[in-house]
Amino acid sequence: MRNEALKQNLMNTYARFPVTFVRGEGLYAYDEEGRKYADFGSGISVNNLGHCHPAVVKAIAEQAQTLCHCSNLYWSEPQLDVAEYLVKYSGLDRVFFCNSGAEANEGAVKLARKYFYDKGRSDQYEIITMKNSFHGRTMTTLTATAQDHFHHHFYPFPVGFRYAPANDLAALQEAAGDDVCAVMMELIQGEGGVNPLEYDYVQAVARLCAERDWLLLIDEVQTGIGRTGTLFAWQQFDIVPDVCSFAKGIAGGLPFGGFMTNGKC
Repeated sequence: MRNEALKQNLMNTYARFPVTFVRGEGLYAYDEEGRKYADFGSGISVNNLGHCHPAVVKAIAEQAQTLCHCSNLYWSEPQLDVAEYLVKYSGLDRVFFCNSGAEANEGAVKLARKYFYDKGRSDQYEIITMKNSFHGRTMTTLTATAQDHFHHHFYPFPVGFRYAPANDLAALQEAAGDDVCAVMMELIQGEGGVNPLEYDYVQAVARLCAERDWLLLIDEVQTGIGRTGTLFAWQQFDIVPDVCSFAKGIAGGLPFGGFMTNGKC
């Protein structure tokens, strides 16, 4: 088949299943033979409204006919509209937009380091992340990802990260030091195996960050944009993060991400 030959043109970076999807509708995706599959993974947290939702398709088509791209040297009306919505329904302060979840998390890391640099504490740059986490595939976010099997082949990594097991406050405190600037965590670890963090643990980490002036970075790339019943999962933990990253579901498959801050940084 034609597609079998064309597959040789792609780098073998993912262990793909032997299925080629050609279209989608709602919950379902269809392969080249017309077979129907229920996409219970929502394209790995991307298609929150299903495949080709009419409202999403309409919005994309209308914007493509109006203005596809606007440089950051200028203001963009849709960008302002989305920022207004996110601020209103999250209660956070400001938004930075980018193209992916990895970029969003990398931006959160940069913001945490800048926060302490601006305080004259440039030696305070270490970020604690949770074992079995996943934060992206750039060199920095791959380092933040505390899973050894993702680290093979890519050494040396950037400095500035150390790891602690989730739901273990004593271990997090043991990993801490005077050089820590932030804690980054997913409230439900996705790639690591659907591991929810405990309410009391999240509360304790938030208090610890506040006491030590660390930034609390919440990675909502997979859990955000309504996937857990609220706009962001952190809204169910009675905390307010310093930085909250998002991507995936916000654009239904288009490259779109960003992070929000609470005004502290």
